[in-house]
Amino acid sequence: MSYAVKEIFLTLQGEGAHAGRVAVFCRFAGCNLWSGRDTDRAGAQCSFCDTDFVGTDGTRGGRFASPDMLSEAILNCWGNEMDRRYVVLTGGEPLLQVDTALLEALHRKRFQVAVETNGTMETPRGLDWICVSPKGRAELKVRTGDELKLVYPQADAPPESFAYLDFKRFSLQPMDGPYREENTARTIDYCLRHPKWQLSLQTHKFTGIR
Repeated sequence: MSYAVKEIFLTLQGEGAHAGRVAVFCRFAGCNLWSGRDTDRAGAQCSFCDTDFVGTDGTRGGRFASPDMLSEAILNCWGNEMDRRYVVLTGGEPLLQVDTALLEALHRKRFQVAVETNGTMETPRGLDWICVSPKGRAELKVRTGDELKLVYPQADAPPESFAYLDFKRFSLQPMDGPYREENTARTIDYCLRHPKWQLSLQTHKFTGIR
């Protein structure tokens, strides 16, 4: 299988349970809930997405003909440090492309492998960290994992609809955009009233980290 990748870059994880951890982000092109074109945003199942995942023209992006080629590109981005190798497979929707062969190739290079997914597609075996971010009315197929990270508020995805699922951590993240300040206040209030949920902030956006 070949892989279409928008970009690969070294950064600090900006949100969720691993905020602050050094990671290589491998952003796959394409998504099953939105085309990525603004002209289609209003009718998309995920209309609030703030990520560019269209094409393969980003930093270190491209088409990779094999799992070994992609895993080598990810390793080259990490550098020579041997400790705590960590890669986040994200998108778009990474599970449109991520397969067991890629996970095995990354594990051979001693990476711990995380995925950030909308949860609408089954996960392959071998992932070390599964973070699911439900989107509106989209059917959730991944109902167990390490972290459920819900963007809040979503009219069609109230937190109480997911609180019973089998996740180790439940993160509530304010929706970005013109109402971010108001959404942050509402998210904090919800967490205070429902301690099962932990506040997740997009720290990369106010620290200037990519």
